[in-house]
Amino acid sequence: MSDERFGTFFLPGPTEVRREVLEAMLQPMIAHRGAAFEELFGRIQSGLRTVLRTSRMPYVSSSSATGLMEAAVRNAPPGKILSLVNGAFSERFADIARACDREVETVAVPWGGICDPTDVERVLQRASYSAVTVVHSETSTGALTDVQAIARVAHENGAVVLVDSVSGAGGAPLETDDWQLDFVLTGSQKAFALPPGLAFGVASASFVAGAAASSSRGRYFDLMEFERYGLKQQTPNTPALSLLYALDVQLKAMLAEGMEARWERHAQMAQRTHQWVADTSRATGLSLGILAAASSRSPTVTNVSLPPHVPSAAVVNGAAERGYVIGDGYGPLRGRSFRIGHMGDHTLDTLDGCLEVCGRVLAAKDR
Repeated sequence: MSDERFGTFFLPGPTEVRREVLEAMLQPMIAHRGAAFEELFGRIQSGLRTVLRTSRMPYVSSSSATGLMEAAVRNAPPGKILSLVNGAFSERFADIARACDREVETVAVPWGGICDPTDVERVLQRASYSAVTVVHSETSTGALTDVQAIARVAHENGAVVLVDSVSGAGGAPLETDDWQLDFVLTGSQKAFALPPGLAFGVASASFVAGAAASSSRGRYFDLMEFERYGLKQQTPNTPALSLLYALDVQLKAMLAEGMEARWERHAQMAQRTHQWVADTSRATGLSLGILAAASSRSPTVTNVSLPPHVPSAAVVNGAAERGYVIGDGYGPLRGRSFRIGHMGDHTLDTLDGCLEVCGRVLAAKDR
């Protein structure tokens, strides 16, 4: 990325990263068991508490967010897991639970939909489950689930709730403590607008207490290790130090903006994108649509459906030829839709440039 071309990268992750953040990674190495690191990590912990809206200790893992998905399962109470599936990454959460030798049942809805809390409650009342896995913002579809409502019905039926907020945290409202989320995780490469390679998590006090009794926590993702070293403002394993330098700089920018303002900026970008879809559909005569229902759209990513005679590769490649990177549809949606990631440090101005180019590409496809 060059300064002149900032605002041309609109994949729904990894997102564009500001030059200031990239340059922070050029700082020299320091000992990760020394005072300088502990000062750095203390600032990071404080910043993450504010961003994730928690008084609990934030965990920082030198891994992708998938690692903390596994941590959520490995540290969860024993028993059957109910996985809410409405896209590729919610299905991944279920697959991870199975790979950890847990019995898993699913509540599945068509891609683009969300699982209704009332339906989830009915399933929870029919059998005993120890945990519910749910994706907050499903990156493959652009659907946003009400995880506060899911947490409520889970708790009322004796289950903990494990929340993947990879493309939600930092861009969509997320109240870890107020919503009583037992374990919430996210990644660095989405709305945090950092390079890939870090994952952040928060566990409730009761979840940590339950994990302490588990004999299948493993080692790398053992929350007891994260807790023990976090109290010393350290990480349990060798950290990705350069990425922590970048995180330190980005957290300062996020806190300066304020989380409410950041959430509002993302909401405005989503609204602008939704209006663009409607306007472009009318202007071109193409039957464009948005996969997620209006009541459950993520503020960070929009999945735009296409008419059968317009392949998504034509739109994605056409935008790339004009200097903009957007995403194809994911999994079974590939070829039938494209995705715009309006998250991180993007603004309405940078988004407008992307939408204008996509509009020109679609207008050419209508001729």
